[in-house]
Amino acid sequence: MNDVVRPARPHLKLTEDGRRMREVLTYSRRGNRFTPRQAEAWAAHHADWVIPEEAVDRPDFSLTEWFGREAPLIVEIGSGIGEATAVLAAARPDHDVLALEVWRPGIADSLWRVAEAGATNVRFCSVDAVWSLEHLLAPASVSELWTFFPDPWRKTKHRKRRLVNPANAALASSRLVPGGAWRLATDWPDYAVQMAEVLDAEPTLEGGRVERWDERPVTRFERKGLDVDREIHDFLYRRSVQGEAGLAQQVLEA
Repeated sequence: MNDVVRPARPHLKLTEDGRRMREVLTYSRRGNRFTPRQAEAWAAHHADWVIPEEAVDRPDFSLTEWFGREAPLIVEIGSGIGEATAVLAAARPDHDVLALEVWRPGIADSLWRVAEAGATNVRFCSVDAVWSLEHLLAPASVSELWTFFPDPWRKTKHRKRRLVNPANAALASSRLVPGGAWRLATDWPDYAVQMAEVLDAEPTLEGGRVERWDERPVTRFERKGLDVDREIHDFLYRRSVQGEAGLAQQVLEA
């Protein structure tokens, strides 16, 4: 995936007359103001653990260089304030964890959490997750994908912005190694139905709803759902090994 000219990232795409292109994205950018603790964590760790957005535009961009080693890769979409990231990454020192999060104060919170946990195998990036999957990650390059409590986009008119849709499911699955796992969780019942319908229909994935993953810590987002008696839905899907031949062809073409 190196030495290529990548298309413009979201928010940088322009129309022919030079205006910013309106796009349907799975997130909205929030404020960037830091608390004192976040500012301290950012100052201490961002140079080592945060990949600048503009870095991915370089033709020679390499995740391996940012991690400083070759290791199995885990990608987390929407790491929030790093509660799950820190615990799960610290338990997997032999893996690299790429945490995709567009909210900078959340990344700053995550930095002190991963530092406190000793999880030096995490790198954060604020680039759109779908764009990153498509343009930064090669087919069959991800051992696990984590998507815990993605934005449910509750209003009907906004549901087109949900991350889990057929196109994104096919893309995500193509990035998993054969047998690679995609773990998801949500506390919104209609999003749980959508996740099951979409992922069950993706021919390269096998799996379904499972018992709560006991390694995943109870995060702030999960507590919010539990506080109002919402049921937590956990899912586990794996890239079908039957799709290995097709993946091999995609790798050759990448």
